[in-house]
Amino acid sequence: MTLSLCVAQLNFIVGDLDGNVKKIVDAATQAYADGARLVLTPELSICGYAAEDLFLRPAFIAACDDAVKAVARQLAGLKGLCVVVGHPTGGDSRTKSVAVQQRFNTASVLREGQVVASYAKRELPNYQVFDERRYFTPGNGVCVFTAGEGADAVKVGLLICEDAWFVEPARLAKDAGAELLAVINASPFHVGKGYEREAMMSQRCKATGLPLVYAHLVGGQDEVVFEGHSFALNADGSVAGRAPSFKENLFPARVERALEAMKIVANVEPERSPEADLWDALVLGVRDYIGKNGFPGALLGLSGGIDSALVLAVAVDAIGKDKVRAVMMPSPYTADISWIDARDMAARLGVRYDEISIVPEFEAFKASLAPHFVGRAEDTTEENIQARIRGTLLMALSNKFGSIVLTTGNKSEMATGYCTLYGDMAGGFAVIKDLAKTTVFKLCRWRNLHDPYGTGAEPIPERIITRPPSAELRPDQKDQDSLPPYEVLDAILERYMENDESIESIIAAGFAPADVEKVTRLIKINEYKRRQAPVGIRVTHRSFGKDWRYPITSKFRA
Repeated sequence: MTLSLCVAQLNFIVGDLDGNVKKIVDAATQAYADGARLVLTPELSICGYAAEDLFLRPAFIAACDDAVKAVARQLAGLKGLCVVVGHPTGGDSRTKSVAVQQRFNTASVLREGQVVASYAKRELPNYQVFDERRYFTPGNGVCVFTAGEGADAVKVGLLICEDAWFVEPARLAKDAGAELLAVINASPFHVGKGYEREAMMSQRCKATGLPLVYAHLVGGQDEVVFEGHSFALNADGSVAGRAPSFKENLFPARVERALEAMKIVANVEPERSPEADLWDALVLGVRDYIGKNGFPGALLGLSGGIDSALVLAVAVDAIGKDKVRAVMMPSPYTADISWIDARDMAARLGVRYDEISIVPEFEAFKASLAPHFVGRAEDTTEENIQARIRGTLLMALSNKFGSIVLTTGNKSEMATGYCTLYGDMAGGFAVIKDLAKTTVFKLCRWRNLHDPYGTGAEPIPERIITRPPSAELRPDQKDQDSLPPYEVLDAILERYMENDESIESIIAAGFAPADVEKVTRLIKINEYKRRQAPVGIRVTHRSFGKDWRYPITSKFRA
């Protein structure tokens, strides 16, 4: 007995129902021609993940229903083919004050023009970036369907993403006769997540004694990225197959039975380094945000510092040098080496490079404000004016030419407020918003040793990586004049912000009380800035985005 199946690891666009239908139909048709009789598409493949409050619109649900029918109709002639698609169903009972959910996150099995089985997701995640209980109600059923025909038939137990992280849904599927578990998923990326999934699904295999196929989404959607990395596991939990990461792929596998034992045969992609995953996540996030939203290109302020250097390298890998523009905007405090290094990097990557001095505008601002600032020394006010002039110039170029402004602030800066509202925070997409400064350094070094997209080796001048970081908004300024060393800052940030450790426990772990108090205070008082920051790519398990929801007005600190 052999059942050929295909995981359609595809990149969908939220709300592009016609485009998503075409992708599913084209993939299923190709897989069928290659011999597959079971095709798995990711969670909510019909509408894209996640459609957020589009789910609340009855017209959206109706359009999704029509799209499912369209897929079934267009694949009706493929005899013996089962295609699993994900889509929302149902609605709600709603007043202006109350909403009672009657809507489900559903997977349907399509065969020869009909919906032959459906399953509603049982376990609805409501943590980190997930908010599924806002939109859906839990299902309580079990779905086991037959894929293949005759001697090649296999009973498949269908699960949706979070279901497979719990014991009961898989057990119930086995009790209902499943011989193979098929899990369709849309699970956002963070570093290391792919191998966490493999380990957890291995537990399901060992507990049930069943092999498992994990079909995962790929692509960027606003602040989250889905990396693909679909896989198949044998009944003993061992890896039988692994699809490529961060790219679309029709991932084939064979389910073979011999003497009542079942195994899966598939290609196994090699394991990847965290840095390679991280780089590809940033590139895919930028490419999809720009491409799916229809921007003709991107521009950024290139300062000669490490953050803007990293963003430039990512942007070129994402959309190509011809669509990227770098602008150097020197102030009176810009060092000569910053000019030199910015010009050098732009030349290495072959992007358009412009220089626009902000000195005339800065002097004009100071002159206008001089009568009002009499008797007061220059301070962060004048530093912020420089940053805001730059933000204004970049947004003017964006307005005139249509390219999106990529901001260059990192997670350490976003945490502590070491950034200027309406200045360096001005823009449309924050590429490294979830990268701590120490990670920025590591990733720059990694990129200089690797050229994964063929855009040029060693794109970042070594001096940009080795020189002390500086905003260059006053004479001889260094980041560490205002902040603890980044190794200390980032370690405190990880403990306090990402892992919710208390101030007392961080101090007890050996960090200087003054450093802990300073960093945690800065995190608290700068929430108002982060609320106004552009969306950015999430690459850790806790980012300053959907999974960080703290009040601006609060007296609590611990």
